[in-house]
Amino acid sequence: MIEIAELNEADEDTLAAINRLLPQLSGSARPISLERLGELADSGATRIYLAKEGSVVLGMLSLVVFSIPTGTKAWVEDVVVDGQARGKGVGKSLVRHALEEASRLKAKAVDLTSRPSREVANLLYQSLGFEVRQTNVYRHPA
Repeated sequence: MIEIAELNEADEDTLAAINRLLPQLSGSARPISLERLGELADSGATRIYLAKEGSVVLGMLSLVVFSIPTGTKAWVEDVVVDGQARGKGVGKSLVRHALEEASRLKAKAVDLTSRPSREVANLLYQSLGFEVRQTNVYRHPA
């Protein structure tokens, strides 16, 4: 059975699992340090959810919740499921959990981006009620 757990403290086993998942998320993703994982675990805005089967981490998702003058909003990032666990509902469980948490935290909207080439992911998001928005997403290197 798949269990969704929030990362509350950094440890070496979780760090190894996340660093195993990151290259599956993006070819440009770099491993993170135990210190960085601890910062994320302690963040008031960022929540990292891990999908586990027993002690094995099958996937993860980041949920960022923030307040601005127009209300509380949330953003889903870094959704990744281990290649060997795909097709088993892990991604769906992670996203549903994030949506429930965002609602509990009074977010009025939850946004995410997904590459058009990720057809399975896009179908998943649409099946969970996300709608494609006609907007431009811009990025400026910090």
